[in-house]
Amino acid sequence: MRTSQMLMPTLREVPAEAEVVSHQLLLRAGFIRKSASGIYTYLPLAQRVLKKIKEIVREEMDKQGGQELLMPIVQPAEMWLESGRWHVYGPELFRLKDRHNRDFCLGPTHEEVITILVRGEVRSYKQMPLLLYQIQNKFRDERRPRFGLMRGREFIMKDLYSFDRDEAGLDISYQKMYQAYTNVFNRCGLKFRPVEADSGAIGGSDTHEFMVLADSGEAAILFCSQCDYAANIEKAAVPAAGADPTAQALELKEVSTPGQKTIEQVAEFLGIAPHQTIKTLLYRTDKEVVAALVRGDRDVNEVKLLNALGALTIELADEVQVRQATGAPAGYVGPVGLSKIRIIADPEVMALSNAVAGANKADAHYINVNPNRDFKADIVEDIRMVQACEPCPKCGAELQQARGIEVGQIFKLGTKYSKALGATFLDENGKEKPIVMGCYGIGVSRTMAAAIEQNHDQDGIIWPASIAPYHAIVIPVSAKDEKQMQLAESLYNKLNQIGVETVLDDRAERPGVKFKDADLIGYPLRIVVGNKAMTDGLVEVRQRKSGQTDLIPLDQIPEKVKEILATL
Repeated sequence: MRTSQMLMPTLREVPAEAEVVSHQLLLRAGFIRKSASGIYTYLPLAQRVLKKIKEIVREEMDKQGGQELLMPIVQPAEMWLESGRWHVYGPELFRLKDRHNRDFCLGPTHEEVITILVRGEVRSYKQMPLLLYQIQNKFRDERRPRFGLMRGREFIMKDLYSFDRDEAGLDISYQKMYQAYTNVFNRCGLKFRPVEADSGAIGGSDTHEFMVLADSGEAAILFCSQCDYAANIEKAAVPAAGADPTAQALELKEVSTPGQKTIEQVAEFLGIAPHQTIKTLLYRTDKEVVAALVRGDRDVNEVKLLNALGALTIELADEVQVRQATGAPAGYVGPVGLSKIRIIADPEVMALSNAVAGANKADAHYINVNPNRDFKADIVEDIRMVQACEPCPKCGAELQQARGIEVGQIFKLGTKYSKALGATFLDENGKEKPIVMGCYGIGVSRTMAAAIEQNHDQDGIIWPASIAPYHAIVIPVSAKDEKQMQLAESLYNKLNQIGVETVLDDRAERPGVKFKDADLIGYPLRIVVGNKAMTDGLVEVRQRKSGQTDLIPLDQIPEKVKEILATL
């Protein structure tokens, strides 16, 4: 391809709307253009990258026995009503009506469609295991689309669904996808970690997220440097310390704490450490108001809390709701004497002795609060955020924290959807059983953005060679020099003939402009045909990633270029 014929509208200035590096560079390098909030047009350079990522995904899915199909984007409400998700999925679901006033939605995911398809086609255990996948646009009406392709309302996704006769079969399918995803992201040239995660709205049991490590990542992950443990911060857990068996329970007393509302203020006022206090937070769920207790130096993990309560929604109670439920202003709520409110306590709280907690009246706290003696917890379960430097749950070494971009997730769904939608099979004894399912997603467009977040510098994108839009660009220093242009044309043709995807910059622009565009777009190799090519038969080959520049004889260029690309 010649740059004079390419649609590559590069920009010199950073667009004001772009907050993260990938968004800035995808706009500046002419890969995408905004159509609406969270919705983008992919220009030719982006389409080439996406095509390569899709091909890697297809090869790895097919290698594990996956079969590609294509399901409809527009899904009838009846399917979602049958699964029970039409009313609970939330405002992210794009809903629409046809001319007959029938309800439909734009697919954010395809559990319902694929399960109903398999329900109608699979009758016997002999037809499983079955791995079916598609690569397709998905739609989610994000409340706040941001970061370009990282959180959009329309995006490209690969979703695969596994169908097995039992949990043992699901374990095998899950492990196949775990390996396939590892292969995909390795082949895309990304540094990533698979981490334990929460299943969220999809549901199911075991799940792992594949996180590309990048400072700009939205998610925090905790990992151990001594073993393979890694978890999303929403999922991470560590063993709780037991109660001190030598501690003697002192008499419960109420003390005056005028104006001391925060944990830090109370601890300083009473001359104690924050970890000796009980933090009591009231939450409103779709069913009730509950009191969540964590140690004063901890934070509530709302995902864990939601799961522990089996609730659909959860939010902090406001000042009015706190007063109605406890009779006290926020900052003075505690578990002692709470009535008609369920208490869910973190195990660390139940291990405290002679702690401090709000007295459920203004300007007052209790000291010497002892769980089980002074209050009872209805639920005791891990509901706190784990922090870096805490012990790894597998080996005890210190956990470390990093930020990551989720590019893939795999779920064990079990029988959640097959039971709801009646997808059954007959086993070898003729007994009807629900199909055991898994689902596995890769954000294709997000993977492109994540690759940029991890591979860039001040000059532009640094594409891994496997997903670069082109492998190399040939730049004649002077487009007016006929011999330089002829030599550049010859190299361009030879490289394309041996399978090196090459661009020829034939524009009548200054060399500096061509070099800047090449760096901005991120071609792995830049081949410059200048005066030395005319006088000494040497061509400059510069590697975008390392900046290493070599002068290579003209007759060796095809062979050397292939050698260099094999290392990138």
